[in-house]
Amino acid sequence: MSDSEPIRLTELSHGGGCGCKIAPAVLKDILADLPPAFADPALLVGNESSDDAAVYQIDGDQAVVATTDFFMPIVDDPFDFGRIAATNALSDVYAIGARPIMALAIVGMPIDKLPVAVIQQILAGGVAACTAAGIAIAGGHSIDAPEPIYGLAAMGLVAPERIKRNNTAKAGDVLILGKPLGIGILSGALQRGELDAAGYAEMLETTTQLNKIGTALGEIDAVHAMTDVTGFGLLGHLLEMCRGSGLAASVALDALPILPTAHRLAKAGAGTGAATRNWASYGHEVRLPEDIIAWGQSMLCDPQTSGGLLVACAPGEADSVLGQFHDSGFASAARIGEMMAGEAEVGVLSGTTES
Repeated sequence: MSDSEPIRLTELSHGGGCGCKIAPAVLKDILADLPPAFADPALLVGNESSDDAAVYQIDGDQAVVATTDFFMPIVDDPFDFGRIAATNALSDVYAIGARPIMALAIVGMPIDKLPVAVIQQILAGGVAACTAAGIAIAGGHSIDAPEPIYGLAAMGLVAPERIKRNNTAKAGDVLILGKPLGIGILSGALQRGELDAAGYAEMLETTTQLNKIGTALGEIDAVHAMTDVTGFGLLGHLLEMCRGSGLAASVALDALPILPTAHRLAKAGAGTGAATRNWASYGHEVRLPEDIIAWGQSMLCDPQTSGGLLVACAPGEADSVLGQFHDSGFASAARIGEMMAGEAEVGVLSGTTES
């Protein structure tokens, strides 16, 4: 590659963003026969419910939150890639109701393919996202890797009684989604060279918006459960909430917030391989209406990178919680469904219109 030829980061990796996560069914098989973890009574949240972060109680007033997230490029601009990856990693801290306090960088770069200046821009994007979150990147680890990889190990603090888990929803809870769907479809269009400037602007705006509201939601008793929607798609992460809570859920397809360009591309037949893999993993736990619009299933499974918070809250406080989302800059936040008694599954409602 010559010095004058622009570098497309997405061409250096086989997948991008949270779309390169291992498929849910494959991950389940990988983890199935692991020996039981050490039983530590101070570990308040571990891996038993596929929650967003681990939580360790250090005294009666505070618990430490720890999580890690990294992936390959979802965009070609190195600074934007760094911002998106760091924003995505911090989301897991917010999803538990915590406040981030610092992060460590996770860096894998093909040193023979990327100039130093490009790698510096990726790291600078991560610093920009963490600065916006009010925390420092205090160090990290780097390796020479065949594909570009960037992300964070992020840490936070939360009062033990304010932890929001993904397995504590209650029957009757209203489901609120904080960000619009469609990132997987947009990233696929970008890789094919089919995404216009307006679509890229939509993609960048939502993937770099910090889910800071999660810290405030952690203070609300009426918020019973919370998670963020990432690589497994809306259905995948909602099913984790259903399984953990021992409940069913319903989602109204017509109520879903969707990025305008992604909506248009989906209606034209665009989809992703990751969405197909997601559906193959958990489609047997989903009830779709016979008259579902053609693109609906793909959108429900679309892998999100730095996606929105999914909140289960008491119905009497749903308007207040939704108002907090809107007041915090999440203009597309919407009620999308509810939790209900029943076996762990998701029923999809309506969706016959093409609007």
